[in-house]
Amino acid sequence: MLIAIVIDCQGDLGPAVDFWSAALDRKIVSRDQDGDGKYAELASAKDEPFVLLQRVDHDPRVHLDIETDDLDAETARLEKLGATRVEFRKRWWVMQAPTGHRFCVVRQQPGKTGITPNRWAASD
Repeated sequence: MLIAIVIDCQGDLGPAVDFWSAALDRKIVSRDQDGDGKYAELASAKDEPFVLLQRVDHDPRVHLDIETDDLDAETARLEKLGATRVEFRKRWWVMQAPTGHRFCVVRQQPGKTGITPNRWAASD
């Protein structure tokens, strides 16, 4: 399930948070989610993907996060559809679609209710 729209930004997130908050007319939930200056979050309704700003070293872009309760099963499913694994980071997979677009497959996000993640049963 689509859980987040991630806006990748270079440099200090402060100006980016201010811009995107005003541009999207969303309140700022957190300017520094983990205390390391890498993530900021904008407010979203419970039934919609959240907007996350992420400080990165690569060119600025937007990517999607897909949430699942079984990282291995979801990445395998996406590989069968033609995606490739690019890199494992902390607790998620960076993947690439056959179209060249990068996206992440992430574990269930705590406190993000209202959106049902892809769930995997033992037989899947």
